[in-house]
Formats: sequence, C-alpha cells, structure tokens
Amino acid sequence: MLKSLALAGAIAAMSVLPAAAELMKIPSQKPVAETMDALQAAVERAGATVFARIDHAAGAQKVDLELGDAELLIFGNPKLGTPAMQADPRAGLYLPLKVLAYEDADGQVWLTYEDPAEMLGGLDIPADAAVIAKMQGAIGKLTGAATQ
Repeated sequence: MLKSLALAGAIAAMSVLPAAAELMKIPSQKPVAETMDALQAAVERAGATVFARIDHAAGAQKVDLELGDAELLIFGNPKLGTPAMQADPRAGLYLPLKVLAYEDADGQVWLTYEDPAEMLGGLDIPADAAVIAKMQGAIGKLTGAATQ
C-alpha cells in the first residue's frame, strides 16, 4: 500500500511539473565579458531594453565562493512581449528574455538561452503564433551577432 501511494504521488508530481526545456547553445570565440558586451550592444541597436546584466561570478566572489565566468543579460521589447502576454498573461513569468554567457570547464565560451517556442509552450499561445517566430528570429539574430 505504501509503495502504491508513493508511486501515485510521484506520478502526480511529474504530471504537474514542467519538463525541462532544451537550451540553445552558440559557441563564442570571445571571452564571456566581450561576448556579453557584444550581445548587449546588439540588443540596444535593435531598440530593445536591457533590464539587467548579472555577473554570477562576481556574486559568488562576494560570498567567498568560486564560479567560472558567467553573465546573464535580461532584455526585452514590448512589441514582442506584449502580444505574448495578451494571448496568455502567464507569459510574464518567462519574459523578458534571458541569455547566459558562460565558460565551460574546457574553456569554451557559450551563449545559451531557452527557445521561445519551448519556453512558452505550456501556455495558451499557439505554437505557430507569429510572436513566437518573431522572438525566435530576434534572439537568434542577436546571439549570432554577439558571437561573430
């Protein structure tokens, strides 16, 4: 009986928890800070707003811990985000967009982000909605510009 309850509980939890989305990864030949500088410049040139740039390694250092270079850029454009939130206000949990630049254990720098289609996939926004394609195109173009 106890095993059955535990199994039922595990199944219920799995059906409620969202699956982890696969992340997009783009290699960069530049260091993390330069890659992030290039991404931030591309975002600003595109007319989007940079809301925050977070240096995770600096945060770790402040509490006497070590972390490899890793920076997060949080940015958005109401022309893209608003239609998504009009379709489903819960999109605000995932917006604005976020891109992480980090250096892996082998010294390779990556830009990584969640594909907007997967990120918003569990919401009441059709997978073929124009806003999804626009977000995918924008984030692809911006991260591509940053890594060249």
